[in-house]
Amino acid sequence: RLEMQRFGVRVSIIEPGFFRTAITSSESLERHFRRLWERLPQETKALYGDNYLEDVLVSMRRIQKKCSPQLSVVTDCMEHALTSCHPRARYSAGWDAKLIYIPLSYLPSAFTDIF
Repeated sequence: RLEMQRFGVRVSIIEPGFFRTAITSSESLERHFRRLWERLPQETKALYGDNYLEDVLVSMRRIQKKCSPQLSVVTDCMEHALTSCHPRARYSAGWDAKLIYIPLSYLPSAFTDIF
């Protein structure tokens, strides 16, 4: 963002939380992860353990259920950044971005690693 400032280009960063999109579709992600897992050498699979892939998939499905279907929150931020006379430097779209990610960004890395 700051690198572009010297060229007269204003950049706004939009930091969305979890939203339900094709990218976060658990079905397509699951197919992709399973394909990658099958291509791994047996030694690598053994290092991760028998339950690793299934644990990842369960976590992914749990997160998918919490994703907001309301994409207008993100597009409203985009619209404001593009049409405002004085756009903000950063936009946090979604309650999770505001309540979790912003406060975490101010904490020491050791704490956020635990979280």
